[in-house]
Amino acid sequence: MTPSIIRIAMLTVILLLAVNLYAEEKKDMTPRDYLSSAHISVKNEGNTWTITGSKRAITLSGTDLEVSIDSAAVKWPLNASNAEDLVVESNKQRFGLALKDAEKINITQYDTGTLTGVKIDLAGFSHEGAKLDFGIQLYIVIEGSGEDIICRAIAQEGACVIKELRWPGGLQAGFADRSVVPMMQGALIPKDWPHKVFAYDRLTHSRGLYMPWWGFEKNGSAMGLILETPDDAGMDLTHPAGGPTFIRPVWVHSLGKFSYTRIARLCFVEKGGYVGLAKCYRQYMVENGRFVSLIQKIARSPIVAHILGSPVVHTPTTWHCEPESIYFDKNDPAKNDTCTTFDQTAEMLTKLHSLGVERAYLHLDGWGYSGYDNIHPDIVPPSPKAGGWDGMRRLADTCSKLGFVFAIHDQYRDYYTRTPSYNERHAVYDENGNIVKCAIWPGGDQGFLCPSLAPAAVKRNHKALIDNGVKVRGAYLDVFSIVTPDECYNPEHPLTRTETLKYHSEAYGAVRSILGVVSSEEPTDPDVADLDIVHHGPYALDPNPGTGPAMGIAVPLFSLVYHDSIVLPWSATFPGRGGWGIPDGDIGYDHAVLNAGIPYISTSPDPEELMRVRKLCALHHRVGVLEMTNHEFLDTTMRKQRSTFSDGTKVTVDFESGDFKTEPELTEAELNDALKN
Repeated sequence: MTPSIIRIAMLTVILLLAVNLYAEEKKDMTPRDYLSSAHISVKNEGNTWTITGSKRAITLSGTDLEVSIDSAAVKWPLNASNAEDLVVESNKQRFGLALKDAEKINITQYDTGTLTGVKIDLAGFSHEGAKLDFGIQLYIVIEGSGEDIICRAIAQEGACVIKELRWPGGLQAGFADRSVVPMMQGALIPKDWPHKVFAYDRLTHSRGLYMPWWGFEKNGSAMGLILETPDDAGMDLTHPAGGPTFIRPVWVHSLGKFSYTRIARLCFVEKGGYVGLAKCYRQYMVENGRFVSLIQKIARSPIVAHILGSPVVHTPTTWHCEPESIYFDKNDPAKNDTCTTFDQTAEMLTKLHSLGVERAYLHLDGWGYSGYDNIHPDIVPPSPKAGGWDGMRRLADTCSKLGFVFAIHDQYRDYYTRTPSYNERHAVYDENGNIVKCAIWPGGDQGFLCPSLAPAAVKRNHKALIDNGVKVRGAYLDVFSIVTPDECYNPEHPLTRTETLKYHSEAYGAVRSILGVVSSEEPTDPDVADLDIVHHGPYALDPNPGTGPAMGIAVPLFSLVYHDSIVLPWSATFPGRGGWGIPDGDIGYDHAVLNAGIPYISTSPDPEELMRVRKLCALHHRVGVLEMTNHEFLDTTMRKQRSTFSDGTKVTVDFESGDFKTEPELTEAELNDALKN
């Protein structure tokens, strides 16, 4: 026998022995061996509880409810109970309480077979000598073989109700090397970051948190917190200039009461940081059946394929501004009434097409009867000044002829007092029974339409367009995907935030079924499954998204989770630096390339702009439906960065010089095919 044959024979024998040993071991296993409690122990010594698995170990103090978590090489310390844990209401008075101040704290072992840990029963709270009629149950458990930690809170409310709960305690201030927060597209906050950092909104589904999670990096490991019940939840974030950073969850009431179980999940990346945390959240969404890819969206609505690799043309029609609006120009009244007709828009698009732009997505503002942000939701017929039904039909026909996707800007939250159907009984009421009002936008005085009434208005208006021969192929429902979901206390139509999201989804579904492409303002998490494209999704700046430096270090957390789920447009302005959502000193086009999004294009682009647009559209056509698998900083300045996509494409950007490259390079064929149907 040759030596190679002998080696193969020996390996075969070893393999057969291993298989037999594994089979013998399996014979002795029982269903008990598959329960989480089979490898997770719960112990109580004195007033300290420990929950120990193979990957995590939790220590809980029964006195001050302080928790620490051992995972990999890091022991993560959470804050102990304090007077900011609870905000409760009793006899119309609100005040704070600490969870540890409960007269009765009863901790017991808890095991469901998949969840193993402890249950904490808290009762006997009092305030200024008066007993309070409520209790609360807290659960801290380890879930299954992955050993995520699940924290649940359930309230028993009587005459006293819980308005806010801050639990589990936030990671102790300054412990993490960096905090990872999906404020808009995303930010890393070093613990000693020299500038103040703040969230625009504290609740989820907003610019404060595009996605309902955040995390921390320490010594090459990371811990993340996912709000599993995010609709009435958010974060408290503080970071004064120079630090330290402190973040904790906050759960808020729903229509006045705590109402339902609140759940947070702690996940861990043993070796890795912000990229690993983003991928944990992505996997969580996939496993829960809530991730919808662009491939799936194209299958349900084939027209979505036409916006891949297409530039966005954003252009106005009629503008009319009421005197009470903050946009009213007192010095130049002529600016309060302007109009670009439908025929003029069709002519501009035809010229754009003649420059080689054979595919585009048109976002048309101000097409309604009184123009942009006026008399919603009663906006049909189209603006008479712009050409009415006939003019809008001609524009739609022109878009079809050119191969452009024609979509309209629309609005079903702002509820203008001048709209024909306006009635205060249909508006959103706040907790004190008052109509929520403002006068910001061109339409002037307004309330907010109860979200329960939005889907029917969408169907009425969009069917009117189709019935009148206007071949619109998509709609942008303004602000649905960026304003924190409304609560409505109107007794005729009370509505929770969760119900508001349901009605938003129903409105998106109406757009899809009647027109085609579904769009809204920014890519907040609960809307992503419905949306095909948004207006933008850049970075959080100080003092606001309009201008300023980035808050923390800008990173594409959203793209790491959702790049292959939604089309994200970016400014292609060059060589100007800064801009809406673009940090001072950065070129918007570089962020567009790094995120492999699609560009906005002007109606009269010069050759340089056309080439930039062509490159970006070619890149999106290559990787638009692919996952962004990695993002990395290439030097200590963090000004050289690289993103990687699942086909191996790498995009390297130098934010100082403005230079970028793709690997493999875009081919002549890809560039020539870009912008073509």
